[in-house]
Amino acid sequence: MKVAVGATEYVLPGPGETSEVLKAQNPDWRMDDIEKKTGVLKRHVAAPGITAVDLAEEATRKLLDSDRLDQEPGFLILVTQSPDYVLPTSACVLQDRLKLPRTCMAFDVNLGCSGFVYALAIAGGLIETGVASPGLVVCAETYSHYIGEGDRTTRPLFSDAASATWVEASDLDTLGPFVMGSDGAGCENLIVYGSGARGLGDGQSNGLHMDGSQVFMFTMDMVPKCVEALLDKADLTSADVDQYVFHQASKLVIDNIVRRLDLEEGQVFRNYEQIGNTVSASIPIALTDAIDGGRIRQDDTVMLVGFGVGYSWGGCLLRGGFSV
Repeated sequence: MKVAVGATEYVLPGPGETSEVLKAQNPDWRMDDIEKKTGVLKRHVAAPGITAVDLAEEATRKLLDSDRLDQEPGFLILVTQSPDYVLPTSACVLQDRLKLPRTCMAFDVNLGCSGFVYALAIAGGLIETGVASPGLVVCAETYSHYIGEGDRTTRPLFSDAASATWVEASDLDTLGPFVMGSDGAGCENLIVYGSGARGLGDGQSNGLHMDGSQVFMFTMDMVPKCVEALLDKADLTSADVDQYVFHQASKLVIDNIVRRLDLEEGQVFRNYEQIGNTVSASIPIALTDAIDGGRIRQDDTVMLVGFGVGYSWGGCLLRGGFSV
């Protein structure tokens, strides 16, 4: 049995928050300089009381109501680092809201920017081994609830969003191979203190904390290695990949990845300008926009690469079978 990535839908909450809003609330911010680094001109922020599960429900209903699925899902994998509760698992809450069959296994994956790639690997394994019939990979984040109004490091960058992707059996071998890894030594460089069982330490405060320079150095070290390892595993060259869909971290990050790997700009898809960094949802959203915008053709070879919080990274190939 082989596996393919099928239809994807996504949602972005609200009309979007522009740089003018940030400047009005923080007059000392030099928004021109911030925009040059992030490349983000608009972020999407969930209203108070709207959670990742709420967005996940909206995105998944959009997919289920699209008449592009011909069976009920055998699994529901929810990738989120902003769950409604520590327990129960948010995937079970979502399964009940959607009234999916009780035979549908549901569980969370607590990963951020690499989470979609990890979830594809898990979904592929479930289908190929016959443990489950085709199902759903849902990514949903509301990082804005962790971010303070005056946080210049994270507020101009992160957006809330959700995506829902159908993963199914196929006659074609379109998914894989995969390369994944982690380095927990960098865990405190992107972290929400006080969000779990461990209390606050000296000098720590609640909310999202990011050491941008450390995360950037990790990215510049590991992402090129991940790409090269995946090309080697697939016996391909960088030119054999028609489109690279990286986690939409920021303009600065993707500019430097392109430079380090000596890629052609036309090979690299970007959509962060009007969407921002949507964490686990960024790759499925970018993949959807690339297909809808004609950047990915039916038989293209596409590389997906996620990286960030954890530290964690993962890459995989999608080879053809796109519905364009």
